[in-house]
Amino acid sequence: MKRKVVSVLLVAAMTMGVLAGCGSSSKSSDAKASSVNNEKEGKVINIYVWNEEFQSRLNDYYSEVEKVSDDKSITYLKDGTEIHWTVNPNQNGVYQDKLDQALKKQDSASTDDKVDMYLVEADYALKYTDANANVSVPLKDLGITDDDLSDQYQYTKDVVTDANGEIRGTSWQATPGLFAYRRSIAKKVFGTDDPDKVQEKLADWNKFDAAAKEMKDNGYFMLSSVADTFRVFSNNVSGKWVDGTTVKVDKNLMNWVDQSKKYTDEGLNHNVSGQWTDEWNKDQSADSKVFGFFYSTWGINFTLQDNAGKEGAGDWAVCDGPQPFYWGGSWLVAANGTDNPKHIKDIMLQLTANKDNLVKITKDTQDYTNTQTGMTELASDPKYGSDFLGGQNHIKLFAEVAPTIDMSNISPYDQGCGEVFQNSFGDYFNGKIDEEKAKENFETAIKERYPELTDVEWP
Repeated sequence: MKRKVVSVLLVAAMTMGVLAGCGSSSKSSDAKASSVNNEKEGKVINIYVWNEEFQSRLNDYYSEVEKVSDDKSITYLKDGTEIHWTVNPNQNGVYQDKLDQALKKQDSASTDDKVDMYLVEADYALKYTDANANVSVPLKDLGITDDDLSDQYQYTKDVVTDANGEIRGTSWQATPGLFAYRRSIAKKVFGTDDPDKVQEKLADWNKFDAAAKEMKDNGYFMLSSVADTFRVFSNNVSGKWVDGTTVKVDKNLMNWVDQSKKYTDEGLNHNVSGQWTDEWNKDQSADSKVFGFFYSTWGINFTLQDNAGKEGAGDWAVCDGPQPFYWGGSWLVAANGTDNPKHIKDIMLQLTANKDNLVKITKDTQDYTNTQTGMTELASDPKYGSDFLGGQNHIKLFAEVAPTIDMSNISPYDQGCGEVFQNSFGDYFNGKIDEEKAKENFETAIKERYPELTDVEWP
């Protein structure tokens, strides 16, 4: 699985405007890079995140944690160092905007105010790991070797590898996707809740559509929101969102539009607006009429389990669904200019490259962690299973999907293009505008969000 390198010109179009002031000359870059060799570490480690997922991983599994403040904003380490957490929501680019503002001030910030580490998602990782942006540190400069990362899934390294072949981030998780469904509804409609049998009903999109009609005929919804299938379609496109200054809408994205319109018109989905809303969360509860959700690894333990509650525990299972996909994932990146390189190195190694630690995270939380050998062992362990999933060994299915993940079509524009595309077609799905107007709305909105993009090409 080889990563196609995004051209320096394309990435620079984003990073020069958004991260201007972070330092672009080779002299500035060299000066910042040398800071990772400081002998004296700072007393405050500032970490930027968009939710508490990694925060909880560090607090629970990093051996150097002494205690955590009552409001969880500060983690105290045994050597007296404090980790200060800055949390901003990921939606609508808020997290990136706040992070960019902080990185612009990195040169002039006081020691204890400098950004030391931040997290990125695949949708915009290239923006921060581009060498010309000068906002991230190659892991080798921290003393992290290829051998240290040899057990990680290759795609998790590809995502954060720059055009020079240098790895600039690391993750504790891999995020292959599956279809999670309600066992009780499957029994009523299909006569079985067995994952292999249910998979036969959902093996491709034609079968999935037929199953959706069966659900409706029996008083259920196949899905909650049109957004639930977007990742599956967008992960299976033939090219990147952007080529030069042209936005290229892939045919598979229009397939998503067609299916979403059909499901909304025919009442095959619950027509919930987007994800992460109260109504969407409730659709995962034990009294919901929604059959299933496309989720990656973190979604099951971090979102679905909480939404299902005690009443829903044991009533869920997973199968492959109609197409392989991935969703999300979080990468740790050392900020250029950090005065805590030794601490950052130790955090990265303990939480993303220590097999015993990673397997423990999986056993404790059901998260799918970034150790190929560890996950392979759990996948074949007859004693391992998830109580929430009725005893099913979901790691076995995830382990089959993870090696197939191909990140060759990611670009720095993925989050913005995906959000704007879905928002632009929302009124079309609900009959308020026609398809041509939705396309016009997308063209207008995407050029407003990214002024450097001048054209939109439709299939």
